[in-house]
Amino acid sequence: LQGKEQSVQRIIRALNDCLAALPQQQLQRVTHIGISGQMHGVVFWKTAKGCKWTECGTGPAFEPEEVSHLVTWQDSRCTPTFLSSLPLPQSHVSLATGFGCATIYWYLKNSPDFLKAYDAAGTIQDYVVAMLCDLKKPLMSIQNAASWGYFNSRTKSWNTDILEKSGFPVHLLPEVGDPGSVAGRTTCAWHGIPKGAKVGVALGDFQCSVYSCLTERTDAVLNISTSAQLTISMPLGFQPPETPDPSSAVAYFPYFNGDYLAVAASLNGGNVLAAFVAMVGQWAEELGLQVQESAIYTRIIQAALAQSDSKLSVHPTIFGERHIPEQLASVTNIATSDLSLGHVTRALCRGIVENLCSMLPVQHLVETGVRRILGSGSALARNEVLRQEVERIFPFPVVYGKDVDAAVGAAMVMFHDK
Repeated sequence: LQGKEQSVQRIIRALNDCLAALPQQQLQRVTHIGISGQMHGVVFWKTAKGCKWTECGTGPAFEPEEVSHLVTWQDSRCTPTFLSSLPLPQSHVSLATGFGCATIYWYLKNSPDFLKAYDAAGTIQDYVVAMLCDLKKPLMSIQNAASWGYFNSRTKSWNTDILEKSGFPVHLLPEVGDPGSVAGRTTCAWHGIPKGAKVGVALGDFQCSVYSCLTERTDAVLNISTSAQLTISMPLGFQPPETPDPSSAVAYFPYFNGDYLAVAASLNGGNVLAAFVAMVGQWAEELGLQVQESAIYTRIIQAALAQSDSKLSVHPTIFGERHIPEQLASVTNIATSDLSLGHVTRALCRGIVENLCSMLPVQHLVETGVRRILGSGSALARNEVLRQEVERIFPFPVVYGKDVDAAVGAAMVMFHDK
């Protein structure tokens, strides 16, 4: 497998294992199924031969048949040169490598025979919905369609004219439906879930994560796990710009009921701290010492808690950012008084939060009517210094511990729809 391809067989096996582990009597009561998954990716299959249903210990289940690998959002085969050779989309979303339509273009130009074997495509979650409901043509939500590129969210339609002119296989594009709408019903029982259960059109994992915790329009959601995101609801009636602004740090994601989320999505979050810990560990090893990385993490947090301030300025973008990929990290304002591990860690944590705020400034949050911050994510949960810096930078109360879970969000959408 290329690094950024995944086996659909293994993904569906994992899905089947999860369902088989759930209590049978609960599954028998299910009437609605909400499904979400990672956006941008693409999988191809042959209609009517996408899967075969078999009997397993907990009832019928499907296994993929004539299905390609999943090319994920992290795929990097579409180089900047390749992307610049493609027609300009009529969409508010900038095209990037790993986006479904960009990947299809890549196959069209580099491996056209590959595409001839298939007549349907979608994200992995659209594939699951199509199999459960035996859809003759896959159905995709506006959320996932926007994430593929070449989709106009205002008209809720693909850029078919632009695509056709360049020979793009438009027959592979799914139909598009509103998030929260029903795609169909299960054509047979599935692990004890009765036949005829309503299945929602598949949703984006990001939107569902936000939906699981965002109860008020005046809330902003701050998530710091591997990477970091700061999200707000746009005012009612907001429409994104007609054309993308590649230099903008804020992206607009279709949400529910015609609403949009404004998202500052940073590539630098907990992964920066992990890289710092690994660096300290490597230095220790080069000095002939052995220290566990978990012990380093605990120690640097303790050291930073003892230093309430640091004059060091850390710009932490070692992984670049989508809107300025060439700008990497830097440390400035270095004085002898601030060289301890505590000072450096404190400045690093502050830098991570400040970087996110430079993308979606606090002033903008105030103007949009934000009243509190919902803090979530593994890095924020584990790191008290990071939480202190969040509270220092944002002039709003910060609430932690609200579970952010895409699966819960997808279920809530179907429940509210009911």
